[in-house]
Amino acid sequence: MTASTGIGTPRTASPDLLRSVFRQHAAGVAVITASGERPVGFTATSLTSVAAEPPLISFGVGTSSSSWPVLAEAEHVGVHILGEDQRELAATFARSGADRFGPSTDWRAGPQGVPLLGGVVAWLICRVVARVPAGDHRIVIAEAVLGEPPDDGRPLVYHQGRFTALRD
Repeated sequence: MTASTGIGTPRTASPDLLRSVFRQHAAGVAVITASGERPVGFTATSLTSVAAEPPLISFGVGTSSSSWPVLAEAEHVGVHILGEDQRELAATFARSGADRFGPSTDWRAGPQGVPLLGGVVAWLICRVVARVPAGDHRIVIAEAVLGEPPDDGRPLVYHQGRFTALRD
C-alpha cells in the first residue's frame, strides 16, 4: 500500500511546498503585541491553544521579524483575536515597515504595559514561559493571566493567501 493520494507526483519538501500546502489550511488570525522601548506587534496565524491547566498558548515568530528583538526579552505579550471586519488591521500588522501603532490603530497600554488593541473579538495577556528554537523561528509558549472573553463576533480567517470570513 502506498501513501500516494492519486492527486499527483510527490515533491521533496521545501519552503515553497510547505507554503503551498498551508495555503489550503484555514487559520484564525491574531495579532501578538509586546512592549519594550517601543510597542511591537505582528499578525499571527500560528496561534494555538496548548493546555487548559495551566492555560497555555503558543505562536511562532520569525527571528528576522522586526518584532523579535522585543519579543525575545518581553515578560508578557498580548494576544488579540481579530474579527471578520478587521482585515485592514491584520494587513497593517502583517506589512513590513508599517506604522502599526500609528494614529489609525486603536490601542492603549494595558496591564503589564502590554499594548491592547481596541475592537477585537477577544484578548489575553500572557506571561512568556518559554521560547523554543524552531529553524528560523521561535515557538513562544505563554500562560494566560488575564483576558476579555469573546463578544460573539465572527473571526477573521486566513486562507489561500488572503484574509477572509467564515461562510454559513
